[in-house]
Amino acid sequence: PRHAGAQQQLQGRRVASPRGDVDRRVLEAVRLLGLTEKTRIYQASTSELYGLVQETPQRETTPFYPRSPYGVAKLYGYWITVNYRESYGMYCCNGILFNHESPRRGETFVTRKITRGLARIDAELEDCLYMGNLDSLRDWGHARDYVEMQWRMLQQESPEDFVIATGRQESVRRFIELSAQALGWGGIQWRGSGLEEVGHRADTDAAVVRIDPRYFRPAEVETLLGDPSKAHAKLGWTPTTTLEELVSDMVEQDREEARKEAYLRRKGFNVVGTAQE
Repeated sequence: PRHAGAQQQLQGRRVASPRGDVDRRVLEAVRLLGLTEKTRIYQASTSELYGLVQETPQRETTPFYPRSPYGVAKLYGYWITVNYRESYGMYCCNGILFNHESPRRGETFVTRKITRGLARIDAELEDCLYMGNLDSLRDWGHARDYVEMQWRMLQQESPEDFVIATGRQESVRRFIELSAQALGWGGIQWRGSGLEEVGHRADTDAAVVRIDPRYFRPAEVETLLGDPSKAHAKLGWTPTTTLEELVSDMVEQDREEARKEAYLRRKGFNVVGTAQE
């Protein structure tokens, strides 16, 4: 099975979930039930383990330095998985997942916040998108590709931990620009600096992105870039979706939802939440 039972949301001021011990409970249940020979466990780890990065790019041997309660809690999940593998011979492995996105991403995560926010501006449902640190650097891939890698990890003769990443890094700022291009705006033109920086549509010059200090994290993770060399060499895995294709995929769904909502509102309907098919 793929074990993904953990706190999903990463928020700067949020404490770690008291259910963080779910990793050990799953592993111990498998052991006590005598299912170790029949069960293979994938533990969804995270690039947030690297936090204040000690080297770039980050690989399986890079020291961890988490910078959030979420990252600290996931550090326990990583090491308890290693412990049960080494202590009891269980087939359990950690996939150190760098940011993996899709149209199903939660609306509060930065990538979906961007694609949804700009799509709603395009549909004249909102006026502006408010962001935090535009210069944070991330390695973004498509969840579809990463799930294939997770499956491959479970097909090996012996369990191993792997970094799951694209090896390409871009800024939050660049993700916004790509989203604007996917909407047909021609991109974003930036003016000002610091908290006064504003992003303008390249086609209409309308101000559509502003900075809000509430969205800065207390302990920022400035840069994350994964090295998927081991995955390439041992499992023959290479991501097939480019960042541009990922952004287009997300923007297209959010634009469709925004257009539906705009249509319903024009017809006098009171729309609660997001229009869905």
